[in-house]
Amino acid sequence: MSKAYSGFIVTALRLGASGLVALALLLAGGQVTAGGAGAGILVIALVAAVLAQLMRRQRNQAVETTAVAEIEEASEAVVRLSAQLGALRKDKAEAERGHRAVLDLLPDPLILIDRDHAIRLINRAARGLFGDAAPGRPLASVLRHPEVLESVDAVILGEEAETEIELSLPVPVARELTCSIAAFERPLPGGVVAALVFRDHTQSKRVERMRADFVANASHEIRTPLAALGGYIETLLGPAKDDAVARARFLTTMAAQVERMTRLVNDLLSLSRVELTEHTPPDDPVSLPVVLRRVVQSLEFRAQAKDCKVEIVLPDGLPAVIGDEGELEQIFTNLIDNAIKYGRQGGVVRIEARLIDHVPARSGWTGESRPVSIAITDQGPGIAREHLPRLTERFYRVDAARSRDLGGTGLGLAIVKHIVNRHRGALTIDSTVGVGTVFTIYLPARS
Repeated sequence: MSKAYSGFIVTALRLGASGLVALALLLAGGQVTAGGAGAGILVIALVAAVLAQLMRRQRNQAVETTAVAEIEEASEAVVRLSAQLGALRKDKAEAERGHRAVLDLLPDPLILIDRDHAIRLINRAARGLFGDAAPGRPLASVLRHPEVLESVDAVILGEEAETEIELSLPVPVARELTCSIAAFERPLPGGVVAALVFRDHTQSKRVERMRADFVANASHEIRTPLAALGGYIETLLGPAKDDAVARARFLTTMAAQVERMTRLVNDLLSLSRVELTEHTPPDDPVSLPVVLRRVVQSLEFRAQAKDCKVEIVLPDGLPAVIGDEGELEQIFTNLIDNAIKYGRQGGVVRIEARLIDHVPARSGWTGESRPVSIAITDQGPGIAREHLPRLTERFYRVDAARSRDLGGTGLGLAIVKHIVNRHRGALTIDSTVGVGTVFTIYLPARS
């Protein structure tokens, strides 16, 4: 083979498949000069080279096509798995939110902890009791009660299956609680191994104490006049049976003691009736000017006895309030009578009613209607601040001896509080020692 033909073949191979085809066609058509057999051999060689090149390229393309298909299929599988993983994460997050929402609806405080005493979940009731606690915070930083922490250790270590402890929380508000601690048979997701459930018995224990105090106070209040009556009767039947002067004096005192017991029994019955109906608010419109003027007129003789002036300040267009006329009359009779009794001789009792926009936050007002305020102000000696929160307790007296001398039973303000509660109203008491006291009643206005 000549050097010329060798050069053609090398050039064609460098050009690739398209170059080989072109040279083969040129030789076949006589465009490239070559001698007889040599040219035929060259054409055959070139065609064979072209076919071999084409076959290699087809094989490579087939391999590349297969690889691309596999890559695309793998990519689609990755996308599907990623979507499924995202859906699983979303479902898990929604399930966790649902679990938290259910636990937040529980009325009892609940805390879930892990083996290291770290808080994993705390529901809404527990947050209200102990404050917010982020997951991972130690239980001891939220609940500083050694006996509870020791019991938690015992339950987690398997020394006790479950336990119950009574504890008191003095701050921010005094509470009486029962803490139940139990471990799970198997750890829950998040490493939760035990639960603490708290039950608040503050109100029930307070009611028990109030009931015990009520029985003791009522027994004492009734026993005192009964003992006096027994002594006077015994004297009248014995040494003083023929003494007309002593008999008249004793009978007067006995009548006063009977009147005192009658007032006490009436107040107890009144308090019982109010408590029975406290959950059903009244819905009748009541005119305050009519009720207040009627009460002041009925107490006029008491005011004259103390040389006291009673002033009523009522604006024009004062709306009616929603209430029970008889119970509202009982409220104002108690408060105005107290203002006259405990006010100074020759003083002034001022009664002022008006429609207002807002009630002080400390009153606990929850009504939606605009309130009408009725303020009853006296010029008495005033009440020390430490006594104000307890004035509406049954039988609580700032000065017990003076209250009894003035005919008080210790139940008047308790009755006022329960009637106000039934009317969905509010009561505030403000007092300055040496200046006087203001009792303010807030009642819902008729819309």
